[in-house]
Amino acid sequence: MSKETIVKLLRAQDGAFLSGEALSAQLGISRAAIWKAVSALRRDGYEIEAVTGRGYRLLRSPDRLDEQTVRARLGAVRTVGTMLHCLASVDSTNSFLKREAARGAADGTVALADEQTGGRGRRGRSFQSPTGKGIYLSVLMRPELSANALLPLTGLGAVAVCNAVERVCALRPRIKWTNDLVLGGRKLCGILTELSVEGESGALQYVVMGIGVNVAQEPADFDGEVAGIATSLTMETGKSVSRSALAAAIIEELDALYAALCRGEIAPYLARYRSDCLTVGREVQLLWQDAREKVVALGVDDELGLIVRRADGTVETIRTGEVSVRGLYGYVE
Repeated sequence: MSKETIVKLLRAQDGAFLSGEALSAQLGISRAAIWKAVSALRRDGYEIEAVTGRGYRLLRSPDRLDEQTVRARLGAVRTVGTMLHCLASVDSTNSFLKREAARGAADGTVALADEQTGGRGRRGRSFQSPTGKGIYLSVLMRPELSANALLPLTGLGAVAVCNAVERVCALRPRIKWTNDLVLGGRKLCGILTELSVEGESGALQYVVMGIGVNVAQEPADFDGEVAGIATSLTMETGKSVSRSALAAAIIEELDALYAALCRGEIAPYLARYRSDCLTVGREVQLLWQDAREKVVALGVDDELGLIVRRADGTVETIRTGEVSVRGLYGYVE
């Protein structure tokens, strides 16, 4: 714990020195113990400068997704992230948490992986999850709410991720209904939410929300049809983005969202979703199995259903299915 705290204290100095005496006083440990912890941090990949009479300063942090590195960036959380599993590789973080849920894992447990070998998107699609390139994160929630109350959760999760990206990268993605994050007309992030409901009573047992964000991918990292529609934060900003900083910000934003959801105070998130949603006001195609129908997206309701106007003037709310937005992902007809 002292290593994580030392990193947080040094990071708070924003490049300035912090004396060994001050560190010792704040942590309640000896100067020798401080030096031992700093040496261990250096072995872990942290670049820490030590100058006699001035103290220590943090020059560089490793871009790893281990628990120590993420917790060093993570602020106080109430539920989401209090239990954190950091995995080098896993089939999928959603599948991992569903297995953990069956073993009684706590509300707010987070799984974060450096690689997924079987990442999944909506409708059984694969989600490309190369090692060291993205953030592959899932959260287990056990809210005392009905399944119907969770209808807008996936879209509100998209707002939380937009908040985190904006905090870390100083730019805000848009949202393609229902839950794709988009930058530069290409997909940056996908979200998959899965629920478990008790068969006899219909009571909600748990919900797992999985989030995949493309962070450091280059064009060559995307295969097949994904290559034509996907982007990453590095591709869009031309800069290196800290995965650990972004993962910590996502966890913090999900924790705030979960608290608001449990209090029934999601109006600010609904308002933000409506302002972020690039689907509204545009011509879209409804993809009904093999059929295609052009409609105009008018807005979203409080459950994040998409309100559309058909060619004959009738207005309907769409809650399931695929929507293709003109001008995105190759739809130019």
